[in-house]
Amino acid sequence: MSYVEDNRPGISINPRLIIAAVIALFGIVTYFARTQVNPVTGEKQHIAMSVDDEKSLGLQAAPKMAAEMGGDISPRTDPRASMVQEVGRRLVDTTEAGKSPYADNFHFHLLNDPKTINAFALPGGQIFITKALFDKLDDEAELAGVLGHEIGHVIHRHSAQQMAKGQLGQILTTAVGVGASDNEGGGQKAAMAAQLANQMLQLRYGRGDESQSDSYGLRLMNQAGYDPRAMLDVMRILKEASQGSHQPEWLSSHPLPETRVDQIKEELQRDYGGGSNGSIGRGRTFKGSR
Repeated sequence: MSYVEDNRPGISINPRLIIAAVIALFGIVTYFARTQVNPVTGEKQHIAMSVDDEKSLGLQAAPKMAAEMGGDISPRTDPRASMVQEVGRRLVDTTEAGKSPYADNFHFHLLNDPKTINAFALPGGQIFITKALFDKLDDEAELAGVLGHEIGHVIHRHSAQQMAKGQLGQILTTAVGVGASDNEGGGQKAAMAAQLANQMLQLRYGRGDESQSDSYGLRLMNQAGYDPRAMLDVMRILKEASQGSHQPEWLSSHPLPETRVDQIKEELQRDYGGGSNGSIGRGRTFKGSR
């Protein structure tokens, strides 16, 4: 028996592609393996941390976030901060949010930032509103709309969900960079393109989160006795604040105020009979607190 050397050209596989594939596969498998059922909504979500982890992370980050936006205003010295705490706690204590695992961890902060019109929530229940936004609100019901929306982010675990997506995106970006690397900087360019795609993906999902939180905010307002129609006035304030901005909706993490107004009007008509004054209605006005 004799052996003949096979000189036919073989298939050469770039080892970088194999490494990139392994990295990408690891990221995808890890992301989809980490599935939890939301304890409030029953929704299955891809999340990589527990509720206690969210609470701990939010509490750790809160002081730094407050410091970056003018500091936390004490309710002992400013009636506006006291109002933020009072309305926030009512939205939790008198609604279904009070039955959530975050109920005791909700804290509501007024930030001493007179220029940035904003409100946001950290994982686990730390909720902030800037003085710039508060001072544009007319009454208690509008404040309830803003805080109810942020409570919705916490209840639906949007921060934890986005963090898991961000981790997956970073892993896939790394994989693209490894697979496309060469001596001419191709890997860096590919990684930058992949990072941009990842950011666009996060923005797209973020808009869905915002719409979901708008709906939940209306629900909490109604349960707490506030007129849910006040959410329309919140959207008016946001629209006025965005005047002069030409950024298209698909590049924003928030739907345009006009889009949100249409969605809110539809829900008000469908679920709340067009709106209800409730036991509190619009509540107290803020003119005397400024």
